[in-house]
Amino acid sequence: MGAGQCFDAVIDSPVGRLGIQMQGQVLSRLIFLSGRHRLIEADTEQASDVLCSLMAYFENPGQTPDVAVRPSGTSFQHRVWQGLRSIPSGKIMTYGVLAVSLRSGARAVGNACRRNPVPIVVPCHRIVAGNGLGGFAGDSRGRLVSVKRWLLEHEGVEIRGRHPHISSRLSTIDRGSAY
Repeated sequence: MGAGQCFDAVIDSPVGRLGIQMQGQVLSRLIFLSGRHRLIEADTEQASDVLCSLMAYFENPGQTPDVAVRPSGTSFQHRVWQGLRSIPSGKIMTYGVLAVSLRSGARAVGNACRRNPVPIVVPCHRIVAGNGLGGFAGDSRGRLVSVKRWLLEHEGVEIRGRHPHISSRLSTIDRGSAY
């Protein structure tokens, strides 16, 4: 994000600084920031509610952030993001499994995850590659993949080396679900 980026709040979290942007009364962006960004207190009730929901999740991973979102994206991206929100905390799904449920391809699902403007709230960290952890927020290694690992472990997903333990934790979305 550019130096002129405006945030409605910036907080410290267990995964680093998070910047939030509201669009009216709903969350439109949640951004992972470097520690150089200054903290900003929420100045609206809605922004404060988003922060409280995020902090509740960091204290209790079963408390998935339940906030209204208005992410900007294509209709396909919205279908993927809705599918992501149906994956419960502590469960994971592969890009391929979600793709099949959407009658699409794994790469298209990965691209929609990469463009998710509200990670954590729309839990793209719960999507993994068939052969390992996969990327996160457009990174295939580095800080953001470490954030993904932390989020999954926080939710109780066992990760051995670079591979999440999928066998007993893989969740699927009912093909009959409306998107």
